[in-house]
Amino acid sequence: MLRPEMIAEATRLTRTGRLVEATALLQRMLRGESAPEPTSRTSQPALIRQEPPIIDAKANAVEENNSPDLARAESRMLRELLERTRERRGFRLQAVTERKPLSTSDIVPDGTRFIEGSYSNPAGSRVYKLFIPSRHQGQPRPLIVMLHGCTQFPDDFAAGTRMNFIAEENSCFVVYPAQRSEANPAKCWNWFRAADQQRGSGEPSIIAGITRQVMRDCSIDPHRVYVGGLSAGAAAAAIMGNAYKDLYAAIGIHSGLACGAAMDLPSALVAMREGGGSSHSVLFDDGPPVPTVVFHGDRDTTVHPSNGDQMLARSMRAMSLQKKVDRGQVPGGHAYTRTILSDASGRGILEHWNIHGAGHAWSGGHPAGSYTDPKGPDATREMLRFFLEHSLAQRSG
Repeated sequence: MLRPEMIAEATRLTRTGRLVEATALLQRMLRGESAPEPTSRTSQPALIRQEPPIIDAKANAVEENNSPDLARAESRMLRELLERTRERRGFRLQAVTERKPLSTSDIVPDGTRFIEGSYSNPAGSRVYKLFIPSRHQGQPRPLIVMLHGCTQFPDDFAAGTRMNFIAEENSCFVVYPAQRSEANPAKCWNWFRAADQQRGSGEPSIIAGITRQVMRDCSIDPHRVYVGGLSAGAAAAAIMGNAYKDLYAAIGIHSGLACGAAMDLPSALVAMREGGGSSHSVLFDDGPPVPTVVFHGDRDTTVHPSNGDQMLARSMRAMSLQKKVDRGQVPGGHAYTRTILSDASGRGILEHWNIHGAGHAWSGGHPAGSYTDPKGPDATREMLRFFLEHSLAQRSG
C-alpha cells in the first residue's frame, strides 16, 4: 500500500520544481518501498524494475511551473524509461521508433481514403487523420473517435488496431486525433490533470471540437458517434464519454482507467498501481448511463487490472443490472472471461473483457502497429460490434 505521506511529499517536490527528486520518490513508491531513501542532487533516479508506466509516468505535467528546464528534464527521463523497456512475462512492448515503416496496406483497405485535417480552439490545436469508407454516399454513417496511447500516432494506432478495416466492413468513418509532443513529451493524453477532465476546457474541448468538425464536414449520423482508446487514450475516452454524454453514444476503454481515477500525477500513479480510488471515479454519475465496453489483460503491469474490475463494480452499485458471464478461448491464444451487465430490457450496458495472460496491449491487434497482442480476442471487432448496438436515440428513449 502506498503511504499518503509519500504521495504528499512527491506532490510538494513536483510543485516546487524538484522534478528529479519527485520522480525518484514516485519510482520508489511504484516498487512498493515503504520508507523514503536519502535523495541525491547529483544522481539520476533509479529506473523502475518492471514494465514502465507507459500511460503516465512520462507525463510529468506541472501546471504551476512550466519552465524550459523542467520540460527538458522530463523529456530526458522519458527517453531513459522508454530505452529501458524490457521483455516482461513473454510479452514485449515495442517502442514506435523500433518498428519498420508502415505501408498504406497496413493502415487502410484498398479503395478507401485516409486524409489529414486540423482543428483549433482557444484551448489549443491538434491535427487528426480521418478514415473515409468506400461506401459513404447517401445515408449518414457512424463515426468512431480513436484516441491513441503514449508514444503512438494515428497511422501507427490504425495499423495496430485494424480499426479502418473493420470500419470499412460496416461503412463507418473513423477519426484519430493526434496528441502533440509539445502538450506531453510522450504524446500521452493528459487524462490525470483536472483541467483536462472537464467539458468545454483543455483537451476534452479539442477532442469534442474535432468530433463536431468531422460531423459537419461528412455525412455522419449524430446518434451514432462513439469514442474509444488505448491506455492514456482509453482514460481520455472515459473522460469524453462522461463529459459529453450528449455527443457520444458509447465508450470503449482498453487497458485504461475510469473518468476521475486521478487528479494529479501522484494519484495517477496510485491508480495505475493499485486501481483508481478517487471519489471522482464515477462511471455513471447522472442521467442515463453511458454504454461502455472494457478490455483489460490480467497480467497488465502498467495499468492494474483492478481498474477494469472497479468499473464493473461501480456499475453494479449505480444501477440495477443483470449479470451474465461467458468464458472463451482464442485458438492458440489467450482465454478470456466476458461479463455483461444488462438493463431490464436485456440491452447490454457494460461489457468487461478480462483477457487471461495478456499484458498492456491492444488485444487481437496486428503486429504492424505498436503495443499489440495478436493472441487476444479481437478487441477492435468486438468494440465496434458493441458500439453499433447503441445510439443516443436509444438512450434518450
